[in-house]
Amino acid sequence: MKTPRLLLISLLAAGWLLAPNAFAGAKDKTLDVYWIDSEGGGSTLIVTPSDESVLIDTGSPGARDSVRIVAAAKAAGLTHIDNMMITHFHGDHFGGAAEVADAIPVGTVWDKGIPEQDPDNKVPSNFPIRIKPYREMKVGKRELLEPGKVIPLKKTAGTADLLLRCVAVSQKFIEPTAAQRAAKQPSLGEVPAEKPHDQDVDNENSAVFLLSFGQFRFFDGGDLTWNHEPKLVSPINLVGPVDVYQTDHHGLDRSNNPLLIRGLAPTVAVMNNGPRKGNEAGAHATLKAQTTLQAFYQMHETLMVDSDRNTDPALIANTDVTGGPKDGNIIKMSVAADGKSYTITVPSTGSSRTYKTTAK
Repeated sequence: MKTPRLLLISLLAAGWLLAPNAFAGAKDKTLDVYWIDSEGGGSTLIVTPSDESVLIDTGSPGARDSVRIVAAAKAAGLTHIDNMMITHFHGDHFGGAAEVADAIPVGTVWDKGIPEQDPDNKVPSNFPIRIKPYREMKVGKRELLEPGKVIPLKKTAGTADLLLRCVAVSQKFIEPTAAQRAAKQPSLGEVPAEKPHDQDVDNENSAVFLLSFGQFRFFDGGDLTWNHEPKLVSPINLVGPVDVYQTDHHGLDRSNNPLLIRGLAPTVAVMNNGPRKGNEAGAHATLKAQTTLQAFYQMHETLMVDSDRNTDPALIANTDVTGGPKDGNIIKMSVAADGKSYTITVPSTGSSRTYKTTAK
């Protein structure tokens, strides 16, 4: 069973325990999304109204992130992970996968194909050693991601239609529909200049996902980079407006192109940053300038910067960076069964705000 919306819980640092019934409550047919604190890595858990699960990225290797992921899954009433999605092969995204799979059964793993050599073309490289646990972990089956691939999820009676789709991977993008080709494309403003290609090459190959639940839409672009992000919205907007934008690349300036943000026109942004990673000045300014944005959530308070680089403290899940028990707090979103509204809670601060879905 899934958690009541206002239940306050904290996912603590490695070594903590979370009671199995912490999320117990009446089934409400919501679509739930948990942003799990992997300290500036990627770990987003989706639980459907049918209690199917999708884990997008698995944080870094080591006990910390995998423990937090498994605890969140079990607290949400899950006995296994149905789908594990890996956006790209950097350690803060695939690194915890094998440890998660050791702790809880994993059904299908979706990725863009395990590279034989270092995906960033680094020589020498210990990538063959780092990828070995992922390559050898025991899972139900493995599937390849490709643009347009729909992840099979069950429809729940009495709820909005649910669709999870890969819209880009390995620098390949979905094709526009006939309606999109025919539609007049609104101007997205000035096209920002390109930046030097990311030296961490595999960021450019990130898988990008669009989750729809009725009118509600959520965008997760992994670590897609500045020069490739505009292809999702220009010259044809392949994605369209979204309600919730998980900031690309933890809020680094190498990503979060203003053209993408204007094309997505999000109501809410959630940044999976760390205390000293992400939420850089350019990305932060782009979000603050977006006129459609009503709220900006952070996994961590950003340190060693001016205070105006941080959002409303009530919307920051983790502000204690001393290694104390406040580390590891989640952000949770519950989308109503009809897809017309969604509530985002920050259990560690007690914040709970409800937003209306933007009609598409």
